[in-house]
Amino acid sequence: MDELPDQLVWEILGRVRKTVDRNSVSLSCKRLYELDNEQRVSLRVGCGLDPANEGLTSLCNRFPNLTKVEISYSGWMSKLGKQMDDQGLSILSGSCPLLSDLTLSYCTFITDMGLRYLASCSKLSALKLNFTPRITGCGILSLVVGCRNLTILHLIRCLNVTSVEWLEYLGKLETLEDLSVKNCRAIGEGDLIKLGPSWQKLKRLQFEVDANYRYMKVYDRLAVDRWQRQWIPCDNMEELSLVNCIISPGRGLACVLGKCQNLEKIHLDMCVGVRDSDIVSLAQKSRNLRSISLRVPSDFSLPLLMNNPLRLTDESLKAIAQNCLRLETVRLSFSDGEFPSFSSFTLNGILSVIQNCPVRELALDHVYSFNDVGMEALCSAQHLETLELVRCQEITDEGLQLVSQYPCLSVLRLSKCLGITDDGFKTLVGSYKLNLLAVEDCPQISERGINGAARSISFRQDLSWMY
Repeated sequence: MDELPDQLVWEILGRVRKTVDRNSVSLSCKRLYELDNEQRVSLRVGCGLDPANEGLTSLCNRFPNLTKVEISYSGWMSKLGKQMDDQGLSILSGSCPLLSDLTLSYCTFITDMGLRYLASCSKLSALKLNFTPRITGCGILSLVVGCRNLTILHLIRCLNVTSVEWLEYLGKLETLEDLSVKNCRAIGEGDLIKLGPSWQKLKRLQFEVDANYRYMKVYDRLAVDRWQRQWIPCDNMEELSLVNCIISPGRGLACVLGKCQNLEKIHLDMCVGVRDSDIVSLAQKSRNLRSISLRVPSDFSLPLLMNNPLRLTDESLKAIAQNCLRLETVRLSFSDGEFPSFSSFTLNGILSVIQNCPVRELALDHVYSFNDVGMEALCSAQHLETLELVRCQEITDEGLQLVSQYPCLSVLRLSKCLGITDDGFKTLVGSYKLNLLAVEDCPQISERGINGAARSISFRQDLSWMY
């Protein structure tokens, strides 16, 4: 090794991906140890770092070129030693001049003071905070004022972030490309308008409301009427995910749905108030859409929206089929409270998407309108590679036996399907058409009955969901 040039050894080390392997290699000789110290750009630490601040100082001194650091205290208990505190972030900001990506998870001792230390990290472009309960909006604001190159910001379960001045400041910077706000109780849909001009730069938005917290509160018409209209286009938006949100006609997030010209992926999960007109507007504007996931709520009892047509119908699916001709992934789901007669999407609506779009992955959950006739129609689905059926109780053995005729299907997942037995797999057993068959919690299917039905088989049986 001593005779090899540094450039070659550097390349060899660069091909060692796993951290545990790199650690072993670096201990084999002094030269590799020193080169690894120079080359190491990412670090992940947590409960094993004790004492935390001293250990972090040692690691930062050893690896001077760190650009990405993740600190996670998931599963932490007091007997594991004291967590890293604000002083640790002071050490990090002072010892890692190249730091550009930082993730803090379950760091319960970090406060706003720690974020103020991070404000001196001029190269910081990505910050992800997951359950940092002592941090407030003031701390976030001080950080975004200092870190003017921030393009990625994720806030997950930051329960004390109650002010949103930082959103308005980020909007003026126009640098943000990826924003994720999940279960931050004081931040609502109406606050997102404060992003202002940054909506034009944003490529990815994930917004999730704490459902348990939301449904304990009373939302009246006046509260929603205060939401502003969104006039700024979202031409760069590529991925949009909204969970447990209220969609009010012509206001807030409803305006965003029809302004995403380059949208490729959308996920709407339990969003109350989504109408056919919203999905039609989305389909007509977002013709590059490649993935759509809709989980429809069954609870339409919120009084502020009862005077609107809430249920999505085939009109939405037909608009998608006509306009989104690059669609590859479709996921449709109804919540647990949905009754079969209430299913808003008919079989014809679902099949219109399958027949007009090059769908490679189809997932249906609680979709009672999809039955053996639908399974037969999939025989002509030339692009379908993955099929997932969850609680689709109208499908029987007769429908499942048609899977052997699907042109390109390689992955089949079944979960909680009551109408399928071992007999449904007769045409698949021994054919090895499927690369993967996964069966979970289907009471009439046995592990023995699916033996030989695919190259790889996953089977699990837990029937507690039935009782």
